Amino acid sequence: MFLDLVVIGTAITLGPLHNSAFILLLASQGGVRKGLAFLLSWLANLVAVVVCVMLLTGGTPPARHSTPSTAALAARLAIGVGLAAYGVYRHRRPPRPHRPPSWAARVDRASLGTAAGLAWLLQPWAMVGAGAATVVDAHLSSLSNWLALTAYCLLATLSLIVMELYTVRAPAAANDRLDALRTWLEEHQDRLIVTLSVLVGLWLTARSTYQLIA
Repeated sequence: MFLDLVVIGTAITLGPLHNSAFILLLASQGGVRKGLAFLLSWLANLVAVVVCVMLLTGGTPPARHSTPSTAALAARLAIGVGLAAYGVYRHRRPPRPHRPPSWAARVDRASLGTAAGLAWLLQPWAMVGAGAATVVDAHLSSLSNWLALTAYCLLATLSLIVMELYTVRAPAAANDRLDALRTWLEEHQDRLIVTLSVLVGLWLTARSTYQLIA
């Protein structure tokens, strides 16, 4: 479980869409507060998903090859196949001119509530769903499992935490460097989405298939 959560959490934190949006928020008026609202909403969404899974399982993993266990593995397999297929589709489709999303022009006037809602909107829910299907195997009587769940939520939020702290500590330098990072992310957005989708999709597909037939 731990290795799966590391792979999923790393892919989530490296996603270009939410990182670009977060940089725009930080550069706007009152950006530190908006960034904090976005970050806390992002983290709260991840924690809420984990808590919901724990409530469903009672904190005890279902027996191996039982119906709930098989359903969780089948869900991970479906998500893995879907992510890999989406990555291939995105790679093969004709290139399109990059256009900033419609909300980007309104970031300066965004409220804290809007910033928090944007985090919910931009969360990569397919990967979060894969994380939820993996968390089914967590046993809350085990300290190592508690640490794994905590590490997963923090890892999936790590890029936001680093940028928020950097902006608080050195706002002038952060503004220039994060703007350069946003430009790079926008230029390589399609390639990043394809790479992350295919790699995570293949990982989930291989791991889930092996666990289903083992």
